[in-house]
Amino acid sequence: MKDFSGKTAFITGGASGIGLSMARAFGTAGMNVMLADINEEDLVAAVSELKERQIKAAGVRCDVTERKSVEQAAQETVGIFGKVHLVCNNAGVGGGGPIGTMKPGDWDWTIAVNLMGVVYGMEAFLPHIREHGEGGHYVNTASMAGMISVPGMEPYTASKYAVVGMSEGWAGQLAPENIGVSVLCPGFVKTRIHESSRARQEKFGPADEAEERASAAKELVLGGIDPDCVGARVLEAVEADELYIFTHPDMAPLFTDRASKIEAAFTRASESPALDGLTYRTPGSIKVLD
Repeated sequence: MKDFSGKTAFITGGASGIGLSMARAFGTAGMNVMLADINEEDLVAAVSELKERQIKAAGVRCDVTERKSVEQAAQETVGIFGKVHLVCNNAGVGGGGPIGTMKPGDWDWTIAVNLMGVVYGMEAFLPHIREHGEGGHYVNTASMAGMISVPGMEPYTASKYAVVGMSEGWAGQLAPENIGVSVLCPGFVKTRIHESSRARQEKFGPADEAEERASAAKELVLGGIDPDCVGARVLEAVEADELYIFTHPDMAPLFTDRASKIEAAFTRASESPALDGLTYRTPGSIKVLD
């Protein structure tokens, strides 16, 4: 997306943190902004801030764990601004703990927000973007936890690995339609994700996070980078149609270490007596859609 002026961005989790920072960046670039958030008080304050910055903005309460809520938010956005070109599926929560201690509701909550919230956002807006035929772009917020696994954060990691994989697939599907897809993989950013249970829906049951673990998470998050740096980075990445958006280049060695272990495992497979003499060859191009 090269021209932002007069176009519209829709951002979930938009009332604070990375979502609001993306709103500032895209709004400053000339876009209309629709903020979507489950916290109505924060939503009102965020929209007011954007308007003070002379950004054309509106807000809509949206629960990304409910498909109908996201679809209604899409319809309301089109009703106010006419067209949507940029969709940022950004709403996210943290979730983790020692193996065997996670309640079913903790898993359900993390997957519903971080994974299915992205699915619903992709699917709810695609007909609207296709209808105007001017192309568009999606930004799906994953995490560096979608590139490397952190022990004790398995629900969060599972959801973020999924967002990375889905985004890679959708990028291939939608490129012929001039619809780009980026996956945002930040490291620690100074947001309120360590307090994400404040907006936890009743259907997932009460949160039960150990105080020590919560304190450690808070320290890591509050020691992170300014979210406005992330917003600015996302803006330049969308303009350049980048698939992977990284914000912490100093974390590259962590991914390189993982990649080297995977490469070594392939080497061991190639030398395995159990596979000796195998003549099967995987097709060079794998397609499931014609």
